[in-house]
Order: sequence, then structure tokens, then C-alpha cells
Amino acid sequence: MRIEYDRKEDMLHIEFSKEPIVKDVSHGWNINIAYSASGIAEIVILDAWEAGFWPLENASDLLSLAA
Repeated sequence: MRIEYDRKEDMLHIEFSKEPIVKDVSHGWNINIAYSASGIAEIVILDAWEAGFWPLENASDLLSLAA
């Protein structure tokens, strides 16, 4: 699992898997979920700070679950 935040673009990228993406689904204008054959591969959130998705309050919990 990898979490990256681009402050300049206010974009949060959460990568769960390096598997090839087979499907992208937009959930509103600012959230995109990319799926691999086995499940969610990554999530991209635009305006993450403004929308309250960054900083992640539970980032350490997410990382421990991904290990």
C-alpha cells in the first residue's frame, strides 16, 4: 500500500495494488476508483484537503492492515 499527497494539486492517491487496472469508476467529480481483476487497485481524490480527506486520521491503521 502506498499513500501520496500532492499539496500543489490537492490530490490524494492511495495505491493498494500494482495489478493492471481493468476498470475505472468515478464517484462524483473528485473521486475515482480503479479496479484490478481482484478488487480495488487505487483511489484518487481531487481537492482532498478541501473535502476533508487529508490528512488521514487513521493512516497508521490503514498501513498496518495492508501489511
